[in-house]
Amino acid sequence: MRPKHNITVAIEPSLLKRARAVAARRGRSVSALLADELRQLVAADAGYAAARKRALALLAAPLALGGSPLNRETLHERRRLR
Repeated sequence: MRPKHNITVAIEPSLLKRARAVAARRGRSVSALLADELRQLVAADAGYAAARKRALALLAAPLALGGSPLNRETLHERRRLR
């Protein structure tokens, strides 16, 4: 079992009462409910960070559309206007 740290959380009495009721229905403690929620929050944040990193890497990579790259002269050729 990993060591745990105690924290102090200030919440409204009515919220604590409702949280205790939820915990009792689930057969858990309020502390366990909060720990579960924090784990989910941290996991979601880590998932977001990983997805953001992948997306930025895709944006930084050149987009391969096939074919050969065009040079400046070809891009600015105006034969049709002459």
